[in-house]
Amino acid sequence: MTISNGNHTKWTPILTENSMNPHVKNVQYAVRGPIVQKATNYQELIAQGKGNELPFNEVIKANIGDCQAMLQKPISFLRQVLSACMYPELIGRHPAVFPKDVEKRANEVLDGLPGRSLGSYSESTGHLYCRKIVKEFIEKRDGYPSDVNNIILSNGASEIIKLTLLTATFGEGKDTTGVMIPIPQYPLYSATISEIGAVKVDYYLDEDNKWSLSIEELEKSYKKSFETCTPRVLCVINPGNPTGQVLNRKNIDEIIEFAATHKLVLMADEVYQDNVYDPESEFCSFKKALMESEHKDSLELVSFHSMSKGFMGECGIRGGYGEFVNFDENVMTELKKLKSAQLCSASSGQVALAIVLNPPKPGEESHVLFVKERDAILGTLKSKSVKVHDLFSRMPGMKVNPIMGAMYCFPRIELPQKAVDAAKKLGVAPDAFYVEKLLDQTGICVVAGSGFGQLPGTYHFRTTILPPEDKIESMLTKFEEFHRGFLEEFK
Repeated sequence: MTISNGNHTKWTPILTENSMNPHVKNVQYAVRGPIVQKATNYQELIAQGKGNELPFNEVIKANIGDCQAMLQKPISFLRQVLSACMYPELIGRHPAVFPKDVEKRANEVLDGLPGRSLGSYSESTGHLYCRKIVKEFIEKRDGYPSDVNNIILSNGASEIIKLTLLTATFGEGKDTTGVMIPIPQYPLYSATISEIGAVKVDYYLDEDNKWSLSIEELEKSYKKSFETCTPRVLCVINPGNPTGQVLNRKNIDEIIEFAATHKLVLMADEVYQDNVYDPESEFCSFKKALMESEHKDSLELVSFHSMSKGFMGECGIRGGYGEFVNFDENVMTELKKLKSAQLCSASSGQVALAIVLNPPKPGEESHVLFVKERDAILGTLKSKSVKVHDLFSRMPGMKVNPIMGAMYCFPRIELPQKAVDAAKKLGVAPDAFYVEKLLDQTGICVVAGSGFGQLPGTYHFRTTILPPEDKIESMLTKFEEFHRGFLEEFK
């Protein structure tokens, strides 16, 4: 756009902060926010040899659940099959490059792809071969039928979660779709709700009861929401992010009953289903619980899984799925149309997901190594979850629930009033003030609880349990020294 002013023509951009889509400006995503950018800047200084004046010699990014960035080794079978599919010329060589069962699986995968090529497009919902593997995984896990036509593969679970929320959003004013989300929550949900113009309906998890989901709180939130919107969707994260809780079966049944009673679409984020460390807890899928309820034919449920978490930790390969249960056929058609506008998710991610959901079987050449690697990863995560919990539970001015599952700890900090006042003077949230000082003094990067939502008047932070064992000890020691010093400074 140009504006003439005498002999001068001034150019002004069409898109400005005032003219751009206002929904975009409302999006917040603390997991990769300014504190994380500051940590990245510190990392670059150290890498360039310019960090001599910093009080630390490395940055430990405990802000995001990126397993392999924290040096978790990938599963050999997955990478071998994927490599063979990427470059089929490696199959059948003498001497052999891969074990026989790897070559067999790679050929099976390639036979299921157009042109036997990982570079081919798939159907918009995903390669039929891969969707069949997902179907069989769900049936084996739950003991109930699944249908490939109700499964959509995506670039990680995030993509299909966004498409589902977009499809479920309609109405204007108080009739606009309200989406009930847990607080604390994974900020993908609040960010997406802002992006698509839906209304966020908060319900608070019960911190004093291991972050359980209270039906009384759901009812309270549901009734209050009609002041601003019409609630149509209920989101549940199990195991929890950022809270690390695992819902018991009774709680899951109560949630299903609540959703059915109030005619809500139930979205179950179950990407951490392999990560359960508490010996008294057990993962139960919402699909299984629904099939064993009186609402098995009437409640609309979509559940999500991803290969980014669990023992796989393949965040960057981007493979996930959504299974839609009891959805109207016409809605499914529109959902698939929306997905087809993106053509398809990456074939490599689809195939990788199919490989990890169908691991080597007993008697196959790769089975022993697969079990050893899987159990070692989950065992290490369990060990680190205990260490992290034990440290924070003994620190003064800190309260923490057991880490039952997922990859996170979400401690509550009793911040001194002097620290709260100092933060407000700077115009930042008190827990953001705390985590920035932690980063500046130790190089440890965590995320302020305000980025996930929290009960007003409470302060938290989220840390992962992912740093390597040889680093997590020193990280925790530094953390404790900082925390005690912080309390002393602001007492």
